[in-house]
Amino acid sequence: MTLTRRTTLGLMAGSTAAVLAPAIARAQTVEISAHYSMPAIFKPAQDAVVEAFHRSQSAVRVTYVNPTPSYEDGAQLILRGAATGQLPDITFQGLNRLRIFAERNLAVDLRPFMAELGDLRRLGYTEQLLGLGRAQGIQAGLAWATSNPVSYYNVDLIRRAGLNPDQFPTSWDEIIRWSAAIKRLGDGNEGMFFRWPGDDWMFSALVFGFGGRMLNANESDVGFAGPEGLNALRLLDRMVKEGGMPNYAGTADLQAFAAGKLGMMFRTTAQVVGVRESVGRNFEMRTARLPVIDATNGRLPTGGAGGMITTRDPARQRAAFAFLRFCTSVEGTSIMVRNTGYVPTNQLALDEPQHLAAFYAENPLFRPATEQMPLMIQWTPFPGTNSVRITEAIVNQLSRIVEGRASPEDVQRDMAADVRRLLPRV
Repeated sequence: MTLTRRTTLGLMAGSTAAVLAPAIARAQTVEISAHYSMPAIFKPAQDAVVEAFHRSQSAVRVTYVNPTPSYEDGAQLILRGAATGQLPDITFQGLNRLRIFAERNLAVDLRPFMAELGDLRRLGYTEQLLGLGRAQGIQAGLAWATSNPVSYYNVDLIRRAGLNPDQFPTSWDEIIRWSAAIKRLGDGNEGMFFRWPGDDWMFSALVFGFGGRMLNANESDVGFAGPEGLNALRLLDRMVKEGGMPNYAGTADLQAFAAGKLGMMFRTTAQVVGVRESVGRNFEMRTARLPVIDATNGRLPTGGAGGMITTRDPARQRAAFAFLRFCTSVEGTSIMVRNTGYVPTNQLALDEPQHLAAFYAENPLFRPATEQMPLMIQWTPFPGTNSVRITEAIVNQLSRIVEGRASPEDVQRDMAADVRRLLPRV
């Protein structure tokens, strides 16, 4: 075979055996344990990537242990495991939680392993994607699946409301008007649901969309206490009061959307596959970009998971990195995309036409998220030991708006006070 640049890159990106250390290749099979969260979304991708990894080499075997329902549960599992000495060798954690483990010296610095790979950009690791896994001055993890929020919409219901689904709104003002029009159909139909509960991710999408930030530059204070944060809260208030947005709990919005009773839903692109399967042939479903308010400064938060190594055993570290390297290779990231809806974490999968170009051409539901990639910035990782409590405080305050119990001005004041009490003292 002639080794062209393309075939060389393919071998380097797709063949785990090429990057395994000779020590592993010559030794007996190394068995490692791995943990991940949100099996409702990730299980098909995690299972498929392990199967492909095992087919590609025989030096390392991976077994999944204790999948957890959410990123928060996953973080707590690892923190408890650190206290009891029961940690998996590798764990896939929410990108905004990697900082917690780096601060506690639980994350193995991946820089020495990455250095052995040579030119990282030639392998598809861009500076933007590597930055998602950095915390406390180390490479705490590698992004395995990234996401941004997108718009899901029911074409049939929108047409019934006299609206044109071929011209989906590009502003929140128009979306709110559409929502009110769909709700006027009656018969239990709802216009829109913006996925605000659970964590601060979707709220930060509004703050970022106005050009704001969740923390100030040196992380000594909140960043949403100014006009951008207030505008984000006012917009959420308008969704409820003008758009008629219901106060769905849990997965009620997913169920209503699948049943054809919800016109527009704003959630992570990671759920494209799951939503498509639940909708089936009930109605025509499409996706679109999420409106970004400030065309110049507006951004979107990067959700998703990153692989992090926790074992202190050198041989298991190297085995775990071999698996993580495969997950984030062209082959691994392509498996992840096809089984979820997440955005690729290896640039070659997008740049090299033989990888995902045909997939995106044939699957338009997946495209809006990739079109928004230039807007993606880090999902704010709150510093200190209270990061999970900060997220809970933000969600609790947002509920006061959705339930009509407080004004945006009052919520902004109280939310800022709650978070300030939980931030580390500088």
